Amino acid sequence: MNIRAAEEESAQEIHIPADIDWEMLDKSKFFFLGAALFSGVSATLYPVVLVKTRQQVAQAQLSGIRTAFSIVKHEGFRALYRGFGTSLMGTIPARALYMAALEVTKSNVGSATVNFGIPEPTASAIANAVAGLSAAMAAQLVWTPVDVVSQRLMVQGTHPSCSSPCRYVNGIDAFRKIVKTDGPKGLYRGFGISILTYAPSNAVWWASYSVAQRLVWGGIACYIRKKDDESNDNGNIISSSNNNNTIRPDSRTVMAVQGVSAAMAGGVSALITMPLDTIKTRLQVLDGEENGRRGPTIGQTVRNLIKEGGWLACYRGLGPRWASMSMSATTMITTYEFLKRLSAKNQESLL
Repeated sequence: MNIRAAEEESAQEIHIPADIDWEMLDKSKFFFLGAALFSGVSATLYPVVLVKTRQQVAQAQLSGIRTAFSIVKHEGFRALYRGFGTSLMGTIPARALYMAALEVTKSNVGSATVNFGIPEPTASAIANAVAGLSAAMAAQLVWTPVDVVSQRLMVQGTHPSCSSPCRYVNGIDAFRKIVKTDGPKGLYRGFGISILTYAPSNAVWWASYSVAQRLVWGGIACYIRKKDDESNDNGNIISSSNNNNTIRPDSRTVMAVQGVSAAMAGGVSALITMPLDTIKTRLQVLDGEENGRRGPTIGQTVRNLIKEGGWLACYRGLGPRWASMSMSATTMITTYEFLKRLSAKNQESLL
């Protein structure tokens, strides 16, 4: 894939390894390796997600660090992984569904937009946005019940409104008691706002990631051009051909650009969707006001948050979520691109 960087300021072109579409992947290897790699990523980031969830349902505002130390002090280190088993069991099918929807949609929409005569940079951003939107909606069919169960386990006994007549022993026990109390719809509490949170967030993230990559590569092209004007020495990281002004980055540079672009996109998405995520979490984990059978409405949840701490209460847990989404985005995209290269049918075509 060729990305023309800094079109108005630089005549140099950055040549990076070809993108891998759905048809180029060995599907069995893709899903098997993906399950293993993303399970490791989930295990690494899970404590940050738990701290964020605790902050969102807490009535008193504490920093993420103080919340984490308090959990370890009073509940032990293992409490940072409460509900992880349930989350992991749901992560594997949800990630598989997400990746399949993402790649199929991106490949089809990308081809369609280019055929309509839309410029490649714009077509790429549109394809990424639509793919992120469809992938998030598909994954929420699995992810919402997993969220409900795992978040109940995360916060049980830590908030007055979470005091249910039954205590959950593990994920299976929580699943059974939620269905018994609220019916199957109890597992999809907050499904609507989950779609409103994650679908736009993913669309924004994938579109921002595409744009951020072009901006970063454009900056690198300008930097190399200035350096070439000063000296014939092009450095050790990126080499430039004098014949065709083509910059060929090595694999480490490509990975670094992907990581930086992903972190930028993750931070922006976290800030934009934080209030919706807080409301969603409250809806999923807090019981109804009296008998625990009728959950709070979105309006009630917003009023309670404002009553507790004003509009800023909607941004509780922003620090951990920002960190989590940035770290998750960086590790996810580098892992994901690495996974696609490992799963490519023809390795020689990637050069």
